[in-house]
Amino acid sequence: MNPAEIYRAHSSKPLDSFVTDLEKAAVKRGFSIHNRDIMAMAEIYREHKVPMPEEFDLHMIQICKPDKSSQSFQTNIERAPLMPKFVIAFSKDGATEVRFLYYSKELIAALIPGDAAFPESLEQTYGAIRTMIEEAL
Repeated sequence: MNPAEIYRAHSSKPLDSFVTDLEKAAVKRGFSIHNRDIMAMAEIYREHKVPMPEEFDLHMIQICKPDKSSQSFQTNIERAPLMPKFVIAFSKDGATEVRFLYYSKELIAALIPGDAAFPESLEQTYGAIRTMIEEAL
């Protein structure tokens, strides 16, 4: 297995419908979308006076499971750099493309040494997020 991989998916749904369905799938599993109000990157760029084409439609969706992440931080604060999980969704050729970056257990263990439980826990979370994406497609 590669140390890091990008999960790729395609949906015929409009981007907003995919995001709505992803949020429903997340909530069913105790997850939430942490940045619901600031995930549309075109709006962020325009707020910073950076011109963006009207058709630019990219969402950086931060997925969080508050009860699990709070316990994880309390167990080992060194886990923090690997905790943010973003699902990237964008419009392309009239459809929605979805991407999700995730890391192998071996890389996680190398980055956070001495924390035997974390690689397995994070791998389970990655699996749950992929399942949520597939349900939302």
